Amino acid sequence: MGKKLKIVLPPEISEDEIEVSDEDLQFVNDNRDYAGFVSTLDTQSITRHVNRVADVKEDALESLYEKRLKKKSLEKEKEENVLEVDRVDALPVKTLDGKLYYRTVPKISQESENATSGDLDIGDHEADGVDKSLVKLTKVEKRAKLKRMKREAKKQPKEVAKVEEVQQAPLAVVLAEVEKEITAEEANERQKYKLAELGTALLMDPESNIKSLKEMLQISKEGDHSIAVLGLKSLLAVFKDIIPGYRIRLPTEKEQEMVVSQAVKKMRFYESTLLSVYKTYLQRLIALEKQSSFKRVAIRCICTLLDAVPHFNFRESLVAAVIQNISSPDDVVRKLCCATVKSLFTNEGKHGGEATVEVVQWIAEYVKAHDCQLHPDSIEVFMSLSFDEDLGRAEMSTANNKVRNKKTKKRKDFEDPQQLQENGKKKSRQELISKTRNEVNADFKAASFTQDVRERKRMQSETLSAVFQTFFRILKHTMLSMTARPGGVSSSSAGASGGHPLLAPCLNGIGKFSHLIDLDFMGDLINYLRKLAGGGNNSDSSLEKFSKQLTVTERLRCCIVAFKVMRNNLDALNVDL
Repeated sequence: MGKKLKIVLPPEISEDEIEVSDEDLQFVNDNRDYAGFVSTLDTQSITRHVNRVADVKEDALESLYEKRLKKKSLEKEKEENVLEVDRVDALPVKTLDGKLYYRTVPKISQESENATSGDLDIGDHEADGVDKSLVKLTKVEKRAKLKRMKREAKKQPKEVAKVEEVQQAPLAVVLAEVEKEITAEEANERQKYKLAELGTALLMDPESNIKSLKEMLQISKEGDHSIAVLGLKSLLAVFKDIIPGYRIRLPTEKEQEMVVSQAVKKMRFYESTLLSVYKTYLQRLIALEKQSSFKRVAIRCICTLLDAVPHFNFRESLVAAVIQNISSPDDVVRKLCCATVKSLFTNEGKHGGEATVEVVQWIAEYVKAHDCQLHPDSIEVFMSLSFDEDLGRAEMSTANNKVRNKKTKKRKDFEDPQQLQENGKKKSRQELISKTRNEVNADFKAASFTQDVRERKRMQSETLSAVFQTFFRILKHTMLSMTARPGGVSSSSAGASGGHPLLAPCLNGIGKFSHLIDLDFMGDLINYLRKLAGGGNNSDSSLEKFSKQLTVTERLRCCIVAFKVMRNNLDALNVDL
């Protein structure tokens, strides 16, 4: 790398042989300013540096040349004893002048290896300085030498095999670890692409690719956290799109034995597969809802399904999961559940009011089981309910029409027989017309999705009874909790957030639906509100205790609710306050 460049001197020419032309002289004379440095050069020092070592005396030149020769000989020996590494195994080093130098490894001389064997073969002869080529071996020594050579020949393949096994063992371990690290990421990417392909195929043709639902569900079970979440969301999107607008009824054993067409068989297979995978998916969501890492994702999927397909099978499982988390300490989970319940109450056209009845009854049981110690949002959802006020009027009009029809029939019975004969033909025509109209109306009702008035009234009456049952239970619990406490001063600081969290939404609900309260319960309701507001005689110590245990806001709210109840039922109510 650090070799010095060799200086090439011009040839020595005598002065007589030098010929200078006129042109050269003219060029030098014209450019005399540029050639002025030549006259100032030290020619003696230049010749000393070129011809010999600088600043060295004549006596020391020989020793210096000897040292240089020894150094060159040592470098040659090192180059001979050095083994160049294979150019595939090691990268070269490129110098500034563009040359490549490869790594080298010291070569073990064969002479040192043969020295040990020579010591054994020659024995004491070599110690005496006798040459090996001049010594003749005896028969015994020759036999021993042959045996030794055979042993060495047998040992060599065994040693090579051992070295290969040792080299292969760590390679296998390293490869296995690398494969695990690489395959984990590759497997996640493959599963993501697989979920996308299966979901797209299901959305394009669900009947032909219904078996892909099982594969998607299996991927969501076997993958890690991210793959499981992605699988649950993918299945949610698929179910929202392919679930039909009706409840699936599986065929009975007798129906399965019947001979049906290929189209019916295909539809039965599609519905049974869809229902079984949907059931397994819901079971997995309910199981993951108990785990903290999957709780929000599972609740979001459950709420989305209940809001999107409340008419489909296994609605009871979805309603139970939502109501159990309607008072969750997690704000995100609680708001999701409350929003889903409000959506069910406002969009009854999706389920016909059946889901509303189930949800209200579930909330009533949930309040009872937790002894009215829930979050206020669990009762505020009742404010989204709506009830029809014209159902009673419609029934009254139909009853009046029936009475009028009976009176007209009695009048017709007292008419003359001649008029009856004349009206016979007209009656037969009217009967035919009425029959045809009834048939048309029946077909129209069967084809349309309009709900029967009586059925709707029955469901709304059940909903209303469950709502007021919950409200009265909260009022009763408030009264009992205040009577059980010996003093009201200690609990006054807690207020509604401590011992009575559901009292405020309960009073709001009673004020909104006060016009639908049955008159049989009106007296008890006014009595409870009067006690909670702190009314009555001043000598009554129990009423004073009640008033001390409630805040001023709650007492004023009780008064406002009492006035609303009286105003909405003023015609039928007569209570002396």
